[in-house]
Amino acid sequence: MKLLRVGAPGQERPAVRTDDGRLLDLSSVTPDIDGPFLASGGVDRARAAVTAGELPELDAETLRVGAPVTRPGKIVCVGLNYRDHAAETGAAIPPRPVVFMKDPGTVVGPYDEVLIPRGSVKTDWEVELAVVIGRRARYLDGPGAARSVIAGYAVSHDVSEREFQLDYSSQWDLGKSCETFNPLGPWLVTADEVGDPQNLGLHLSVNGVKRQQGRTADMIFAVDHLVAYLSQYMVLEPGDVINTGTPAGVALGLPGTPYLRPGDTVELAIDGLGGQRQTFAQA
Repeated sequence: MKLLRVGAPGQERPAVRTDDGRLLDLSSVTPDIDGPFLASGGVDRARAAVTAGELPELDAETLRVGAPVTRPGKIVCVGLNYRDHAAETGAAIPPRPVVFMKDPGTVVGPYDEVLIPRGSVKTDWEVELAVVIGRRARYLDGPGAARSVIAGYAVSHDVSEREFQLDYSSQWDLGKSCETFNPLGPWLVTADEVGDPQNLGLHLSVNGVKRQQGRTADMIFAVDHLVAYLSQYMVLEPGDVINTGTPAGVALGLPGTPYLRPGDTVELAIDGLGGQRQTFAQA
């Protein structure tokens, strides 16, 4: 099932996108798509309401699409998780996942404007598979236990400012947590519909020029491993988001380092999860 939130910023309502493209209002089932909804069997309740034909239809053409989950409690990111991306940045293959945090306030809708920070000269793009947690997870007993706590997956744009990230601090947070730096969506696709998360293609273009083309099969650390690993060091709560890394093709690793400028348009997609499109503007 595809779950999403539609409406003006701060006024989004929960919805379902059906296989035939209709948009159904979930407001009678839940006030929002959030951690409590995911943890309390909300997906099953939503599926039952769709099957029963109980949900009114919304006008998909006139409503803004917001992030598919309300502001997460935390965004956990994994860096250098594709071999080709590590190689293009000159980094060694990490023996353990490279973990950092991103401000949850960076999350915006998949078609919202993204702001280039003041003073930025190295704003960069990264298409990533996002994992959305559906059940509280702590000290999971290996990767085999991870699937049961995953609610679903979404397209994530982990926008980064490389100078802030790499030159201004020994931590990466400054370059990852600028406002609007995590477009998410357009929808949360439930885990049962996605199937194998290690068999998805990732795509990104800038101003119509293809920049990233990868597959989740090339991750160094697979989704199940990451979820189980992170649960050993932090409690993963329903609604939390994990950004699982990006393949090669970022501006940092390209000849001439063609970083983003105001007016640039980025389009990105992941097979089966939908696509995003953002125009960049000056903050």
